[in-house]
Amino acid sequence: MDAIVEQLKALALTEALPLLIKVIVALLVWFVGRTVIGGFRKVLDMALQRRQLDATLIRYIGSLFTGALTMMLVIGILGVMGVETTSFAALIAAAGIAIGAAWSGLLANFAAGVFLLVLRPFRVGEEICAGGVTGIVQEIGLFVTTIDTSDNVRISVGNNQMFSDNIINYSHHPHRKMTVKVPLVHSADARTLMRALTDRMASVTGVQAKPAPQVEVGEFTVHGPVLAVCIFCKPTEFNDTQANVGEAIVEILQLANYGASFPAPALAEPPQEAKAG
Repeated sequence: MDAIVEQLKALALTEALPLLIKVIVALLVWFVGRTVIGGFRKVLDMALQRRQLDATLIRYIGSLFTGALTMMLVIGILGVMGVETTSFAALIAAAGIAIGAAWSGLLANFAAGVFLLVLRPFRVGEEICAGGVTGIVQEIGLFVTTIDTSDNVRISVGNNQMFSDNIINYSHHPHRKMTVKVPLVHSADARTLMRALTDRMASVTGVQAKPAPQVEVGEFTVHGPVLAVCIFCKPTEFNDTQANVGEAIVEILQLANYGASFPAPALAEPPQEAKAG
């Protein structure tokens, strides 16, 4: 019995005690490492905020930074515990390849999201048309961009689909051009209507004074000329200004007692029956 006890003591001194010391050291390294990583993360966030980067881009960079350092910390702790880290690193690489192949679509959206934040073709709050959706950008997320359409519908579009398509930004410039076509008949006094429309556009709510409104002949049809009323407005006021311009055009046409009544198309005469000889 005494021999067994002595063997257990020897085993504890030779195996258990070193293992316990390694576990304690690993825990200390973990807590100290996580504290240091958290401090670095705060410093990085403050530095990026001073550069006035987008909040989503700051989260991207911070997450990548924290994940990379945490992985290095775990590998270091395994090395302290005596685990062969070379095979572990190979296992992580193989798992990464497998996950990348399975989540290729998500990773493509993630990469596209990073490019959207770096290249900045649009920002939150701007009206765009991309990925077959037109509306106001609410959020540029890790994998999708959230857009609210004009009929109050929220649509989430994959970043890869959005980045691979044409992106139209309606809010990039300080003003946006609007063109409203007014068809006339040949008998109408086009010059008088053009002057009246030009004078009226200057007082329409939402129409900017510079660049000045213009009314010109846009095209000709078989029924008569078509006037093009061109004005400029703020991108955020486009819909309201469009309605105001339409009401002003109707008002001018009513004051001029104008009605664009097109002649009805000629009906083909029915074939006459052949007279008997």
